[in-house]
Amino acid sequence: MTGTIQDRDPRLALLLSEGPVPGGGLLPALVVVDVQRDFGEPVRIAPYGLDEEAFAAVDVAITRIGALVDEARALGVPVVWVELGSDPSAPWRASTWLRGGALDAPMSDDEPCRVGSEGAQWYRTAPAPGEIRVVKRGYSGFLGTDLEAQLTAAGIGWLTVVGLTSECCVFATAQDAMQLGWPVVVPADATAAYDTDVHNAALTMIGLNIGVVTDTEETTALWREAAATKAGA
Repeated sequence: MTGTIQDRDPRLALLLSEGPVPGGGLLPALVVVDVQRDFGEPVRIAPYGLDEEAFAAVDVAITRIGALVDEARALGVPVVWVELGSDPSAPWRASTWLRGGALDAPMSDDEPCRVGSEGAQWYRTAPAPGEIRVVKRGYSGFLGTDLEAQLTAAGIGWLTVVGLTSECCVFATAQDAMQLGWPVVVPADATAAYDTDVHNAALTMIGLNIGVVTDTEETTALWREAAATKAGA
């Protein structure tokens, strides 16, 4: 990483200058999506057919997410947790159909992140007491949850979205955030897919239509500048 944030992408600089207080900047938040055992633990994702490169990318992403969580907490950046909770009493009919099942079929025993299961547990990182936490039933953290209301009430001005997987729940959550009015930053090395070509395609689409694609180093530098701006406002 070289140069200042302003040199690298002027849109990032805008996040530091816009806000309710002139020059005070906008309050960032880190949104962690679906870093759960069913989506990140090697033995649980092996049936998806990952090659060595994809396994390594998922491992790196989870490590980087943990580091971002620690950095966010140290800088006073709110950490927001979005998790899948598949409810057997309310099967996702369209998802079942998409995978070749009948619309009205009961939820299968191998459905990921069933409510109360070990697979639904957070993996290698976890919420701290008092941090915002929402349980979703589909891809987006905003679908059927109060995430929008909680972010608004907390005065959040822009989001860093990380998690699993880049082309699915990270993409859907980032897209809805942008459509609801939040600028979005996605660190490319703090998300992953089970296929590296799919991951790269997702990042291309995010960069075209949703937000600014960065990396963890640039993101933490942006948070530090935001913290310094807030302190000096």
